[in-house]
Amino acid sequence: MIINSPSSKTTYLSLVVPCFNEETAILIFYDEAVKISVSINEQFEIIFVDDGSSDNTLTLLRQLANKDNRVHYISFSRNFGKEAAMLAGLREAHGEYITTLDADGQDPPSLIPQMLEAVVSGEYDCSATKVV
Repeated sequence: MIINSPSSKTTYLSLVVPCFNEETAILIFYDEAVKISVSINEQFEIIFVDDGSSDNTLTLLRQLANKDNRVHYISFSRNFGKEAAMLAGLREAHGEYITTLDADGQDPPSLIPQMLEAVVSGEYDCSATKVV
């Protein structure tokens, strides 16, 4: 397992993103997440967890981490499954608030502001997405 770990600086929001052969989705997800971070005006980090991909997912994650210090990645030597990837990402997250999102857009980053608002308000302890 390779870890490109964030600094110990406090981060408000952590996005944990398990990835398995997501080379076509990574950059789209990243662009959407950055747009959302600007709209909510909060510090954030994205922790991608490459779950043993056989495509160029890891190469893209390395490139993103080199260009944006808010992007971090964990790389598994083989596929351990989504749950293991999420757990690894959660263990590395530094945010006061943490969300897990699929890289393929199944959980669109555009829902983050609503989810965050629901939890920050104190009305809810957790929030989930349901796209209809």
